[in-house]
Amino acid sequence: MAEVAIVGVMKSFGDVEVIHGVDISIGDGEFVVLVGPSGCGKSTLLRMIAGLESITAGSIAIGDKVVNNVPPKDRDIAMVFQSYALYPHKTVEQNMAFALKLRKTDPAVVKERLDNAAEILGLEPYLKRYPRQLSGGQRQRVAMGRAIVRDPQVFLFDEPLSNLDAKLRVQMRTEIKELHQRLKTTTVFVTHDQVEAMTMADRIVVLNDGNVEQIGTPLELYDEPRNLFVATFIGSPAMNMIEATVTRGKKWRVETSAGSLPIQPAKGAVTEGRKLTYGIRPEHLELADDGLRATVSVVEPTGSETMVFLRTETQEIVAQFRDRHDFAPGEQVFLKPRAKAGHLFDRETGERISPA
Repeated sequence: MAEVAIVGVMKSFGDVEVIHGVDISIGDGEFVVLVGPSGCGKSTLLRMIAGLESITAGSIAIGDKVVNNVPPKDRDIAMVFQSYALYPHKTVEQNMAFALKLRKTDPAVVKERLDNAAEILGLEPYLKRYPRQLSGGQRQRVAMGRAIVRDPQVFLFDEPLSNLDAKLRVQMRTEIKELHQRLKTTTVFVTHDQVEAMTMADRIVVLNDGNVEQIGTPLELYDEPRNLFVATFIGSPAMNMIEATVTRGKKWRVETSAGSLPIQPAKGAVTEGRKLTYGIRPEHLELADDGLRATVSVVEPTGSETMVFLRTETQEIVAQFRDRHDFAPGEQVFLKPRAKAGHLFDRETGERISPA
């Protein structure tokens, strides 16, 4: 196991700069997820850690060794790809042991590591089968087993669950997390799915257009997003964003096109008349006698909760209820935020101002 230190890393393809001076410190044994929309640079950054892409500027260290010019095979990392990348003409056993045999590892060590990985992943019954005889989830376990037998300092996962169906994705992310808890190997995991990031990570790195927007634990990012991008990217459904103006009567409030809402800004954080963006997560909205006026558009019951899409005079908002309500399309309702659940963002910069 080892720490991974990414310092001032930049990457350009010709004249186009795609990674802009990224700094990330990954602790020994930590599970860190790189998350962001397509094209944000997360896979490029992972490939630079692996040595599959060159670094334009900055440095990457694994353990106490800077690996900028170290070939991938000498970095002591193991990578699991989205496409599994298994040899179709080799059995499960041969696929998992292939890298060790290339290194001329002692056969006794190969067998010991192979047996251990097969036990951890539940692959003992499939060792003599070929990839074509396996399900998608079993193939992904083989790809993970091939990484485990190498006993690397760092595991790298590049969107390994994207090819699986929804039920299998949930199962496999649990298995990967359990695997990490058992092996304690430093892990860097790339995904565009923020639910995967929230459920698996010790810490999340949110990337956008080649820049780090925020680094923190899943709940830190969820409860205290640094800016509008993080607030809308982390959370499903996304946080509602409402244009508002600060007013002051007996208490601080914001006025919106759909009604007035209370806020509790930090001292000096806002001034009367300031225009800002008020953010509220769907599950933090409650039915009330006043507040935001909205008309029900679509109701989506999921069993455990009900998603309600509503329309104000100027925009759509989403509310999420654990209790069951008999909403009808076209019905007008009033919504209010739970106490201290709102967020204030500067309308021009998008930066978070304070809890609302």
